[in-house]
Amino acid sequence: MRRQLVRWVAVAVAVPLAAAAARKVADTVEERRGPKSKVARGLRKAADTVRPDKKR
Repeated sequence: MRRQLVRWVAVAVAVPLAAAAARKVADTVEERRGPKSKVARGLRKAADTVRPDKKR
């Protein structure tokens, strides 16, 4: 039971962090490669798939 709780908490923390990190990397890539960067769009799409952004 304790392992399941620890695993659940780890996932509950890791998913938002991963989505935020992907968005941050996408911003950096877009600054360097321009607004039409396929990599930046892919990173944002992956982040939105994992956790949709509530602001947009």
